[in-house]
Amino acid sequence: MKITSIKPYAAQFISTSRSSHSHPKKWVFIKIETDEGIYGWGEIGTGSSVSENLMNTAVKEVSELFIGENPMDIERLWHKLFRKFSYMGSRGFTTSLIAGFDIALWDIKGKFSNMPIYDLLGGRFRDPVRLYCNSWFDGCDTPEEYAKAAENNLIKKGYSACKLDPFLEMAPYHTMYQDGFISQEGEEEGYDIVAAVRDVVGPKFEILIDAHGHYNVPNAIRLANNLYDRYKIGWFEEPLPPESIKGLKQVKENTDAPICVGERLYTRYDFLPVLEEGLADYIMPDTVWTGGISETIKIANMAETFNIPTSPHVIPGGPIELISAAHVVSSIPNFYRLEHSLSLIPVHNSYLKEPYKIKNGELYLNDKPGLGFELNEQKLEKLF
Repeated sequence: MKITSIKPYAAQFISTSRSSHSHPKKWVFIKIETDEGIYGWGEIGTGSSVSENLMNTAVKEVSELFIGENPMDIERLWHKLFRKFSYMGSRGFTTSLIAGFDIALWDIKGKFSNMPIYDLLGGRFRDPVRLYCNSWFDGCDTPEEYAKAAENNLIKKGYSACKLDPFLEMAPYHTMYQDGFISQEGEEEGYDIVAAVRDVVGPKFEILIDAHGHYNVPNAIRLANNLYDRYKIGWFEEPLPPESIKGLKQVKENTDAPICVGERLYTRYDFLPVLEEGLADYIMPDTVWTGGISETIKIANMAETFNIPTSPHVIPGGPIELISAAHVVSSIPNFYRLEHSLSLIPVHNSYLKEPYKIKNGELYLNDKPGLGFELNEQKLEKLF
């Protein structure tokens, strides 16, 4: 079998979250076709600031590396693209690009083998996949509105875990860290929001806090400890910008709240020092941004040796990313929960021929070969 063509597509995405300025306006997918009529779908990480046009250009430039190749050679082809960018940096933009090819190749291998990807990865540890709900609070500005959303979108829909960033004052700094400080008024507003949610969901419900890398060391320590002491949060995520391992160590050693990192780490090489130094209680590799199914499964396996749970980040990714991540976590032992966006379910499913199923806070994969789900080509914008 040989790869004969690679076609990129885009799908419109409109985010209603406060940090929508940092989210892509379109998802970018690729379709890899072969001379045997088998094809695979992948998703490329447009990231928080990389436009679909730039990714489109990159796809066009590197596609020639894959034409004529055997799509079964997933590992070799992953390295072929990864090493091509060694002199300019192979992590971040490059791994987001690689992911589209990698996921599509796994989809092809699954279809060729007549097996779901999770079976190719070793079979299932679980079915269905546990979720935590994110982006359920769109449009909320007050503790009362958060409480109402928790009742309507979490409790009534059967969820047992959610994530939120209650510190609304910091939203403008989502991708432009300043000095890491929050005002006392903004801090108290955040506590009030978490308190309102806790009152509605009860003591057994898991509340996760996303700090979005907004804070400096002393602010991160104070916020994490207050949130844990008062509301028993499940984790405090990305307390600092991702560049400082030493700063993360200070936070980890001085907080009671579990720490989660990994959304802005790329490949096993970035995760290794975090694991070796004991700097996180949970890791959250983004299945697309870090290089696709191949790299995410390696990161998860590496974390397993440190007894650290893996909980992939997927927002604001499209449907292929969520489904890919679900295949990975279906097949690993060290799994906590998979992130998903309540508000993205309808738009995800609008681009799929068969919608995925979420019930009572759990995602159900089907038993079809490959990813098990097909994008509706008629609803996508062909890029070239």
